[in-house]
Amino acid sequence: MKWGFARIGLVPALACLVALSGCGKKSTEAAGPPQFAPLVTVAQATAHDVPVYLEEIGRSGAFESVTVTPQISGRITERHFEDGAELKKDQLLFTIDPRPYQAQLDSAQAQLAQSKAALDLANTQLKMYASVADTRAVSQIDVETKKNTVAIDQAQVQSAEAAVETAKLNLEYCSIHSPIDGRAGARLVDVGNVVQTNTTGLLLIQRLDPIYADFTVTESDLPEVQRELAKGILQARVRIPSDPPDRGRQGKLTFVDNSVQNATGTVNLRATLPNADHHFWPGQFVNVTLILATTKGAVLIPNQATQISQQGPYIFVVKPDGTAEMRQVTLGQRQGDGGVVVTKGVSAGENVIVTGQLTVMPGAKVRVQGEGDAGNAPPGGAPGGKSPSAGDTPKS
Repeated sequence: MKWGFARIGLVPALACLVALSGCGKKSTEAAGPPQFAPLVTVAQATAHDVPVYLEEIGRSGAFESVTVTPQISGRITERHFEDGAELKKDQLLFTIDPRPYQAQLDSAQAQLAQSKAALDLANTQLKMYASVADTRAVSQIDVETKKNTVAIDQAQVQSAEAAVETAKLNLEYCSIHSPIDGRAGARLVDVGNVVQTNTTGLLLIQRLDPIYADFTVTESDLPEVQRELAKGILQARVRIPSDPPDRGRQGKLTFVDNSVQNATGTVNLRATLPNADHHFWPGQFVNVTLILATTKGAVLIPNQATQISQQGPYIFVVKPDGTAEMRQVTLGQRQGDGGVVVTKGVSAGENVIVTGQLTVMPGAKVRVQGEGDAGNAPPGGAPGGKSPSAGDTPKS
């Protein structure tokens, strides 16, 4: 009977041991694998001297623009340039039929010779009459008449000389020259056309080097522009929209209009810049960065490090102990390719998180990519693609 009771008591004990073993296994499975700190990339906040600027859109314009028109009427007999050619000042462009104007010159010269001959005769007669006036061989009225004849002939000579100069000038106008250095547009007339004085446009010539960049600023920005302009010449960086941001060409602010446009509340400004390679073209849209001042030692971070919340922009900073600290920041202007100024919230030399912010909890540990994280990576590899290293800094 003793062994029977022993067998009966052993069965429940074994059942309890099996149950306890099963509970322990389920508890271990529920705990799962150990949690990993999120993987992030960081960049160091750096200090740079950065510009304070206004970013505007404008149009480029020719430094000089001239529509060539004839100063006499006549028929075009020759053209001496090709459309789109680079022209030099005084280069021959068109020839108007000179024959009618040569005939006018010949006639004017003949009239001048006739007037001079008449004047010579009148002077001779006046001398003769004056020599015998005291002998009373001629009357005083005859002497005065000869004096008047000399004066009239002198006036006719002067008129004839003016007619000769006019005829010479008209003959010169038969050859039409370029008034400036510049690039020719498409010709507006062909050989054989009859053109009218100061009416018919022949050709548009535009000087492209240097070139203007015309743009506007709002009237609220005008006082700052005037204040900085009073300190010296303001610089402007100009580029066409297809240029990379770092390809802007340096120019100078050379004009501020004297009134605010009523319809738009803006003021017209103009920058002048070199254009020897004809990179800019008249009428082309351009991006203009008007540099007002320079901020010394501004703190720069990559723009992708910033995040936005209901309280405003913020960033994550990796502290020396490897934990992430969330900070509200005050942002300034963007600088160069991907950099942004931080006026409050971070100091130069601190490491800010550039990628991986969505997996970061304030105060929690993080793992910085490239700092011995290969053996600690979670299954499946690190999230995200290639990120900038901790030494990357934005361009100023």
